[in-house]
Amino acid sequence: MKNNLRYYWPAILWALFILILCSIPINVTNESGLFFPGFDKMVHCGLFFVLSVLYCTGSIRKWHTRSIRIQIAIKNTIVLISFGSLIEILQMQYFTWRSGDWNDLFADAVGGCMGIFAVLLTSNAINHENS
Repeated sequence: MKNNLRYYWPAILWALFILILCSIPINVTNESGLFFPGFDKMVHCGLFFVLSVLYCTGSIRKWHTRSIRIQIAIKNTIVLISFGSLIEILQMQYFTWRSGDWNDLFADAVGGCMGIFAVLLTSNAINHENS
């Protein structure tokens, strides 16, 4: 088990960072001018984009491939959406100062899929260039 997790430490640490960020109370007011409508969704999308890139990189290193296979991409997508769902459930049930939102889960899924697509595109371009 420890041998399998060694490739995923950056993704695990980033997931813990996301969990901490999503559990702390944040008072966002639109009057400050720093935030705009949809800022929260953009942050969710960006956080999960980075998480998916780190998770896919761990999968590539674990399986010693030059790109992720479609089966690994599907598994990674399921794991990322499940983690996003867990965060939203925790916000609804336990972090009462936060609210779980379906739109946040959708932004998490979009960010995760964008990251997986970026890894697929980048790794295929690198492999095509090397061949």
